[in-house]
Amino acid sequence: MSVKLDTWLLEILACPQCRSPLRLEEAAERLVCTDEAGQDCGLSYPIRDGIPVLLIEEASKGSPSGEERA
Repeated sequence: MSVKLDTWLLEILACPQCRSPLRLEEAAERLVCTDEAGQDCGLSYPIRDGIPVLLIEEASKGSPSGEERA
């Protein structure tokens, strides 16, 4: 299933940990930190039922399909 989020929403969402912008990984159904703050954040957040879950404790570290928890 492909996830679609409005462009305006993606423009205002930020990583809760480092405040960097997030990019959509449609195939993985996740929002991934772009880490523009240079803090080596690397977290990715799940999208469940079309709703981004921006909780650090729900994030994974590493690749969008990564299994490692933050």
